[in-house]
Amino acid sequence: MSQVRVHNFSISLDGFGTGEGLTVDAPFGHAGQRLHEWMLATRRGKELFGEPGGSLGVDDAFAQRYTLGIGAEIMGRGKFTPQTGPWTDLGTDDEWRGWWGPNPPFHTPVFVLTHHPRPSIEMEGGTVFHFVDATEHEVLALAREAAGDLDVQVGGGPTTVRNFLAARLIDLLHVVVVPIVLGRGVRLWDGLEGIEDDYDVETVSAPSGVTHLTFTRRT
Repeated sequence: MSQVRVHNFSISLDGFGTGEGLTVDAPFGHAGQRLHEWMLATRRGKELFGEPGGSLGVDDAFAQRYTLGIGAEIMGRGKFTPQTGPWTDLGTDDEWRGWWGPNPPFHTPVFVLTHHPRPSIEMEGGTVFHFVDATEHEVLALAREAAGDLDVQVGGGPTTVRNFLAARLIDLLHVVVVPIVLGRGVRLWDGLEGIEDDYDVETVSAPSGVTHLTFTRRT
């Protein structure tokens, strides 16, 4: 059976995976891009945004794994939009299609968890956003069917990753601890006491100052 993976999920020293106050102009709230500067500086990070250059080394090696062997992605609504409740106009010129422009970096079917389903949106590069009201097990079944023989990625945000961990559905979890203190936002680890008992844990420190934690489910 295909694996369920999480890659490049950044958290602060105090465990926050996103900041407070998400808006159209601030997808991570008051955290800004501080949680993701390590990745944006890598060659892979530059490639995602069509830019040249970027660093190699430990951080890039981890960043490169983000899309390898992935056939579908699952994300919470908060990763797709700052809006909650029924879908309404966000004040933009066109229909809101996420923060990533016309060619998002996923290039697979993406299942967005929401209590307000809506028609799918097809983007350039093979990304299709499907909006579903489903449990973790139900949406995983949909994603696995779409992914075929490839793996499924749970892309965030922290509440979605936490829920999949609580449901014991994550096979591989890559968490990047960034040496900042956010103080507020949405935390990853709340309610997951003892989750490490299910995994073999490896730690790699990078020259950038971040620490890569890889949780691999024990067989």
